[in-house]
Parts: sequence; structure tokens; C-alpha cells
Amino acid sequence: MRFAVDRLDHLVITCNEVETSASWYQRVLGMEMDSFGPHNRTALRFGGQKINLRPRDATQEDWFTGKAAAPGSQDLCFIVTMAAEHVVSHLRECGVTIEQGPVEKAGALGTIKSVYCRDPDGNLIEIASYGDVDGDMGGDAE
Repeated sequence: MRFAVDRLDHLVITCNEVETSASWYQRVLGMEMDSFGPHNRTALRFGGQKINLRPRDATQEDWFTGKAAAPGSQDLCFIVTMAAEHVVSHLRECGVTIEQGPVEKAGALGTIKSVYCRDPDGNLIEIASYGDVDGDMGGDAE
């Protein structure tokens, strides 16, 4: 029987310092921190997804994961309902270096306008929006 994937539920990022990474994702991307499981693992929630933060020194017995999990090895794209120019302003206010952008790229649903930066572990973070979005800093898509 063939199946089709419906959506991404969560992903795992390996971090040098879980607290530092969690703080960055909260401050810069507005994610909500949560803990889960018997070992109080750290997760970041946004929309209907979450990111689990795996400590760099966790073993396969502690945290079953990919064989080459390493800090700084991820490229992630997050869709926001804010114009790219406002993303640039927000990143600058947060003291985050902009690596590239705003630039047009191909997203899953069409053309996106993207701004690139890096999280504390060096993962490439793309913050993008589709089409026309509200010009207000916290605006919703029109």
C-alpha cells in the first residue's frame, strides 16, 4: 500500500548549548519553548510544528538520531507573514548578522522573498514570505 506524507511534525537540531539556541529561537523567531519526555528535553513550538533541541554530546542510547548529527549542519526555511524589509529590521534590532537578502527564491508553493542569517550553532536560517504581506511589523497575510 502506498502512502503520502501530510506534513512535517517536528525536526531535531543538534546544538552546542541547548539553552543558548532555545533563547535565540525565542528572541529572534518568536518560538515558544517547551519541555517534554522523561528527561525534560527542550523543544521550540511554532504553528503546528516543533523543533527538538538535541545536545551535541547526547549518545544514540540517550537520543536516537541521525548518524551524522552535528551542530551547524542544517539549512532551514521558516515562512513568516512579515515583509522581508521588516525581517531585515527585526534581525538588525536583535543584533543578528544578515548573510544574504532580501532575495527571491523558489519556495514549496511558489516564489518567496528570503532573508538569510545563522543561529548560534551556524545553521543557515532562511526567513521568507510569500506574495503580498502586511507592512506592519507583526502583520498577518492579507
